Amino acid sequence: MPISNTSSSKFASKLASILSSLLERTANENDSTILTKTKHSPFRGENKPSITIRAYLERIIRYTDCSPCCFLIAYIYLDRLALNCPETVINSFSVHRLLITSVMVAAKFMDDLHYSNAYYARVGGIEVSEMNYLELELLFGLQFELNVSPNQFNSYCTMLEAEMCLESVSPISKLQCISSQEKHGEQNGEKPKIQVQAEVKISTC
Repeated sequence: MPISNTSSSKFASKLASILSSLLERTANENDSTILTKTKHSPFRGENKPSITIRAYLERIIRYTDCSPCCFLIAYIYLDRLALNCPETVINSFSVHRLLITSVMVAAKFMDDLHYSNAYYARVGGIEVSEMNYLELELLFGLQFELNVSPNQFNSYCTMLEAEMCLESVSPISKLQCISSQEKHGEQNGEKPKIQVQAEVKISTC
């Protein structure tokens, strides 16, 4: 079943739309350049996954039920990783693994309730052992700096709002993003189980 909070779901979908557009643009630009330095990146697959970035991100939204802010935090993590680890480049060979890993780490850091690595591995279409390995690679790549300051958060919100205006998408607001996070954090009890009905595999890529 899809996530239950309709307003939160719509907001997350809006955020995912612009993030996937940004990531697709970056991946396409890097695909057109010979980047031999990405060869040894743990996030790089041998082939491009058949599922699109947009569809993959929507799948993560549908099945993980993490707060909308996690997707923005995940994007910030990817920017930090690019600065700290130049060998890890976002392209069509790496973006899916980078997405599922960064969202999972963001959810663990931001949300009171989150799913296990095994669940994220199933959603992301990779083996649990690879999910565990990629999590460690991301954490070390970020130098375990997971906190995002209010100023940096607001800066990225402003950037996304400008991008949404360019793409004719209704802009989000900082208050909406923050209130969605606070509302999500007020939930109590265990996160409800969501049956992953559709399978996707990227681990063989």
